[in-house]
Amino acid sequence: MKKAENKLTIGFVLDTTLDVEDGVQQYILVLGDWLKKQGHEVHYIVGETNRKDIQNLHSLSKNIKVNFNGNKVVMPLPVSTKKIKNFLSKQYFDVLHVQVPYSPFYGAKFVKHAKKDTVVIGTFHILPFGMVAYVGTWLLGLVLRNNLKRFNQQISVSTANQEFSAKTFKTKSIVLPNMVKMDEFKPPSDFVRKNKKIEILYLGRLTKRKGCTYLLNAVSRMVKTYPDVQFNLKIAGKGEQLDKLKKQSKILGIDEYIQFLGFVSNEEKVRLMRNADISVFPSYSGECFGIVLIEAISAKSGVVIGGQNFGYHTVLGEIPESLVDVKDSYIFSEKLYKFVSDEKFRKSINKKQQKIVLQYDYELVGKKVLDVYKNCIITKNKT
Repeated sequence: MKKAENKLTIGFVLDTTLDVEDGVQQYILVLGDWLKKQGHEVHYIVGETNRKDIQNLHSLSKNIKVNFNGNKVVMPLPVSTKKIKNFLSKQYFDVLHVQVPYSPFYGAKFVKHAKKDTVVIGTFHILPFGMVAYVGTWLLGLVLRNNLKRFNQQISVSTANQEFSAKTFKTKSIVLPNMVKMDEFKPPSDFVRKNKKIEILYLGRLTKRKGCTYLLNAVSRMVKTYPDVQFNLKIAGKGEQLDKLKKQSKILGIDEYIQFLGFVSNEEKVRLMRNADISVFPSYSGECFGIVLIEAISAKSGVVIGGQNFGYHTVLGEIPESLVDVKDSYIFSEKLYKFVSDEKFRKSINKKQQKIVLQYDYELVGKKVLDVYKNCIITKNKT
């Protein structure tokens, strides 16, 4: 019991990089920040990164870029066992928290060579976008089968994510959701949205599965069906579909309504979310959760709409009006118009969203993760 009551030294193991802040990166940075505020020592052990602004950041490999699960991701090149053993001999960890799936040539070596009294925790982060990703994850789980036996506890961020990890990695996990620092998104008490027209926001990578092309189709149909509709659409993000989307908007004759902003900083992201009357995230597959939905709701976006996928359903499933089949341009455009034209409806859905989002605050979820660490330490000390 004494060990669990002491301040802990925790190492987050991430195969990729912290140079981007996608869902997995946000998970360990937000959780790590909360843990540090509780007095614990936090380390980030990554493949490769150029960041210099994070304390206790260790880069032990080189990365290469690959296409996986509908995204361009980075993965580590093999690192020597000697290098990892040397690192673990110099730095003791009460907990190694590994982000799953992980590489047999990087993360697996930290798991294998962790000290016997170190607790190993895993958080499973993905859902497949297509059969290739599904089979690839299943094969990786097969390769890691023995390595996975070293884990003291596995966490999944949603029930759909939990089912997928059980099928591919054959692991039993508990569900603890992703988390957001809600206070960083919450607008000042005197904030007032002053848009002359309804402002619609899309924010995210411009890749196929994120569904922005379906948003443009819905906007086009809405404009044709309701020619007097008044709105602006801001598209913030970059990706391989940027040029295609710009051409699509011109072909559809809706480019006068749209502003492509490109990549935006975190500060600008928050500002855009706060100022949006409607934030739309039309991803249709490959989402294990929906951190961006929580961020937008926390920023008091007028209302948030998500694509009908397993991850977004985890967050917005209690409010079906918030979800839409983005591939059905008729349904999508009608729902979009309803939100654009009916302020009372927007406010009623927003009120419901403000209630459900509270469960994802990092203060609440962080305590639950820390309890997992401490319970595993207590159990390990008894054996």
